[in-house]
Amino acid sequence: MADTTELATFGAGCFWGVEAAFRQLDGVVDTSVGYMGGHFEHPCYLDVLSRITGHAEVCQVQFNPHAISYDALLNTFWHIHDPTTLNRQGADRGEQYRSVIFHHTPEQAQTARQSKNQLQASGHYANPIVTLIEPASAYWLASEEHQRYFG
Repeated sequence: MADTTELATFGAGCFWGVEAAFRQLDGVVDTSVGYMGGHFEHPCYLDVLSRITGHAEVCQVQFNPHAISYDALLNTFWHIHDPTTLNRQGADRGEQYRSVIFHHTPEQAQTARQSKNQLQASGHYANPIVTLIEPASAYWLASEEHQRYFG
């Protein structure tokens, strides 16, 4: 069976730490950081930071589904940020830091919704999970100095 890859895209606060977490997982082939979910073409970091574009900072993950499951990626996503805080993570505030899963297939959408519902029902969080689950849209790669920022 030939190895194939799939894409997964997650917003969980500042994209530097998100990328670093996913890059360490066995089965992840590549990662990059950029912007998704906005209404502005070719945004740069300062555009997104100014909150005029509607984009989220995201990490796009290329993974081998034979080596790591989408469920495992979701598990990492849930554990690297607080999905109950609206438009912020720690000291970072603004819609660009929102908790969001951008799905690339109907199967990813279904799996993400099930995962979110199970986590909410588990009682792990006292507050509601505010993570958005949306179809993937145009992905705008961040500039080179933002890629692999943490090594």
